[in-house]
This record gives sequence, structure tokens and C-alpha cells, in this order.
Amino acid sequence: MESSASPSHTRPRIAVVGGGESSEHDVSLASAASVRRAVDALRFDVVDLTIGRDGHWSENGEPRTFGQAIDVLQSCSAAFPVLHGPRGEDGTIAALLELAGVPYVGSGVRAGAVAMDKWTTKLVAAAVGVATARGELLERGRTTTTMATPVVVKPVASGSSFGVSLVDDPALLKSAIDEALRFDDRVLVEQLLVGREIDIAVLGRADGTRRVGAPLEIVVRDGLFDLETKYDGSADFRVPAALPPETVTQLERAAVAVYDAVGCAGVARVDFFVTANGIVLNEVNTMPGMTDLSQVPRMFAAVGVSYVELVNTLIDDVLASHR
Repeated sequence: MESSASPSHTRPRIAVVGGGESSEHDVSLASAASVRRAVDALRFDVVDLTIGRDGHWSENGEPRTFGQAIDVLQSCSAAFPVLHGPRGEDGTIAALLELAGVPYVGSGVRAGAVAMDKWTTKLVAAAVGVATARGELLERGRTTTTMATPVVVKPVASGSSFGVSLVDDPALLKSAIDEALRFDDRVLVEQLLVGREIDIAVLGRADGTRRVGAPLEIVVRDGLFDLETKYDGSADFRVPAALPPETVTQLERAAVAVYDAVGCAGVARVDFFVTANGIVLNEVNTMPGMTDLSQVPRMFAAVGVSYVELVNTLIDDVLASHR
């Protein structure tokens, strides 16, 4: 096998890991491609590592065994995982990199696992005084809910709105729960919130400071930012969101409080609803979409941080903290 791990390099080598076994495989490939282009434009050598849907690894399109992939990772100065959803964003890839001794961009094992679990995230948010929607946890064998429609039904640990349904007819609840169970063994049924959907991006720096991007509002046709709407181009992203200054301050404080309570690192996206009764947390994404058109890069671009600058900052902070 010829691997990019064999030659000596004077520039730091950064392994960008994309793909994965989750339903968000294609989304991850798009994010990884954008990150690779940014890394390549910087003072680093980029190494392309991809995990197939079947769990098999490849380097620059060439098949690698798991052991060979670990060798490649250990030859790099740092890894930049861009894996969305289960078996990646949920702390799995962070655990692998920890065991391999490879510094990496993004949140660690605990934060990834906590944020991926929407029920646990609600408990953490409540502990730091951030409101969440009223909800009920269901699981296989116990799928009868006491929640009254309209509700949102979603897998507890999934992403990109796979398996998410807006249900306003009680007769459709069972089919929505069954659909969510295709993606996870547990299901969250939540009260439908009426309000504006606002995202806040938080960047944790190596020196302990936090930087927040401009608030982004998602405006959709039918009121649900579902899988189709996320990727068919019909969603209207408004950056910065037109909000009163005091609301922006509340959102930023809540986002940082949740980011810290979950234990996030690098960049994370904290999603809220702004309702008539105040701000309500929706979820936390520890590895949000990272194409140059994704929400987080747009939010930082609105405060003067370009996509390449954002990628460079994330890598620099990891390298600095491991020197």
C-alpha cells in the first residue's frame, strides 16, 4: 500500500474525515469537500479520509483497512472530522481519535454524546435555566404518548431532520412514531412551538474565550424546517436576523451557557425558537453543516469571519493547545 503517511512533510498535515455510516452520509461528504478546499488554501497539507456507508475507510479514494486508516491519522498533525449524526458526531469519532492520540477539531466524546441525545440536552439546558419545549420520551415497546397534538415527533439521536414529523392529527401519531423509530430506538414527542426559528453559532477558542456569530433566522413555507426544506433550497436564511438587541443578548447568553454546560469545543450551532413567552432551546449541533453556504459559516461571515478564516482558526486552536 502506498499511503500519504509515508513521505516526510514540513507543513502540518490535516486529515479531513467525512462520510460515515449515518443517514447524513451525503451531507457529510459535502461538508468535508468544502473543508478540504479551505485547508488546501491554507498552509497545511490536506489528507482526504472517507468512511463509507458500510464503515470501510478510504484515503484519497483508495481503500484502506481500519488499521491503515489509523496509521494515516497518526501521521497527521491534527484531524478535522466532519461527520454528522450517529457513529460520528455523537462522540464516536472523537473517541477513536482520543485512543489514537490524534488532536482533533471539535467537541469531545462527552459533549458529542450529550448533544446528540436530544432528551439529555433538554435536561442539561433546564439545569442552567434555559427553557425547552414540553416533551415526552418514548421507546420501542412503549410508544403511546400522552401529548396532545399538534406535536413534533423526532428520533432522540439523529440529525438533518431524518425521521422528523409535524403531526396535527392524532390518527397520524403512530405512523410518525414508527417513522422516527426507523432512525433510533427512542423517540421524542414535543409540543409544537409557535415562534421564530433562530440559530446561534458559538466558537470556543483555545484561550477560553467565546465568539458568537450573527443570529440567523430560518423562514420556511410550511412552518417546519424538515429534511426536504433543508436541502431543496426553499428555506430562507436571514442573516443577521431582525431582532431587538435585548433578544439577541438573551439568545447569545443562553447559547454560550448551553455550549459550556454540554462541554462543547470548537464551533457548535445552538438552535432556538423565539416565542411570545421567551426563548426556547431546540437542539445543539456539535458538528453542524460546514459547506461555505451552511448556516454556521454564514453567521460568522456576517461578523467579518470568512469561511477560510473560520477553518484556519479551528485548526490553529487545536495545534496551539497540543504543542
